[in-house]
Amino acid sequence: MSDAFDFDREIDRTGTHSVKYDSRLAVFGKADVIPAWVADMDFAAPSAVTRALTGRAQHPIYGYTLFPDNLYEALIDWLQRRHSWKIQREWIVMCPGVVPSINATVMALTQPGEAIIVQPPVYFPFFSAATQTGRKLVHNPLRLDHGRYSIDFNHLEQCARQAKFLLLCSPHNPVGRVWQPEELERLLQLAAMHNLVIFSDEIHHDLIYPGQQHHILAALASNQHSVITAVAPSKTFNIPGLNLSALIVPDKTIRNAINQVFNSLHVSASNPFSVIAFEAAYRGGEAWLEALKIYLRDTRDAVESYLAEHLPEITAIPAEGTYLLWLDCRAMNLTDAELKHFFIHQAGIGLNPGVQFGQEGSGFMRLNIGAPRQTVLRVLEKIRLAMRR
Repeated sequence: MSDAFDFDREIDRTGTHSVKYDSRLAVFGKADVIPAWVADMDFAAPSAVTRALTGRAQHPIYGYTLFPDNLYEALIDWLQRRHSWKIQREWIVMCPGVVPSINATVMALTQPGEAIIVQPPVYFPFFSAATQTGRKLVHNPLRLDHGRYSIDFNHLEQCARQAKFLLLCSPHNPVGRVWQPEELERLLQLAAMHNLVIFSDEIHHDLIYPGQQHHILAALASNQHSVITAVAPSKTFNIPGLNLSALIVPDKTIRNAINQVFNSLHVSASNPFSVIAFEAAYRGGEAWLEALKIYLRDTRDAVESYLAEHLPEITAIPAEGTYLLWLDCRAMNLTDAELKHFFIHQAGIGLNPGVQFGQEGSGFMRLNIGAPRQTVLRVLEKIRLAMRR
């Protein structure tokens, strides 16, 4: 870890109206669990963000806010420099978070009763984006072979015959896969064959471990118009509460349809603080991010070593990206209800139950390692002690 960034610093978040901390009683039935669930980190945001927000707060009027040119330029520069993807400004739709964007896109491009493909175990708002809008869910479960997940392309082709829309999670939450170019290219070929539109949620695309490389799906596509890409600084720089993301939509007709849904709901993504933080993160957070990725890698490795030595009943699926670890707890021989009870009431840990991500997550739990390493190791020690009682 760079001496310039103190990721070991423990920051008390209680009383800040934090979902992760201040809703523990409501979520877990007890307030004294160590929270390692919802996907935000316990690290201070980059100082460039804090300085920008503090500076903006000095102006005492917080009125309706435009999206300035330099906001778009910051995102365009970041995607070109970090991901070798050159986009046009007119492709960008600023949105109030990725989940609202998924829902707005589903409403814009599909009709009630039409089929949407999801690939469980997967981020659970993917399911509700279909079910809450009257669409039909088609499951294309990921395959787990020898501790590694992959896409079942043969089954996906069958699914594509009855659907026109696919929700892709890249990198994948919760299993931590960073999809390789050959996987993404095969996906694009299949989509072209069956006229599938792909919504690619790439919100974690900057959080890739050393030795891996993220490939933006649309950048690989010969026809980018069939791909909608969601990006945001929220996970990258730990500013999810500011609720500003972006869709990259090359197709003008699709872009207009999505904007029409947002306009019909009178939903605005702009506020003076989200706008200023978005630009400041992309302009001034790069060194912080590079240090963070090394820190997270070392924490991931420490977790894997601890489990192998002290908790052989639990295996972490090797994570290639994100700060979320997918824990295989099936060797504990507990039902999902018993597993949840064990972690909350015996270990005193708040995790996401695997079944939250679909039935394919049965027997698994999701662990957020975006915290000081001593906190993560404390979580593991509490699990070990509970297991040995």
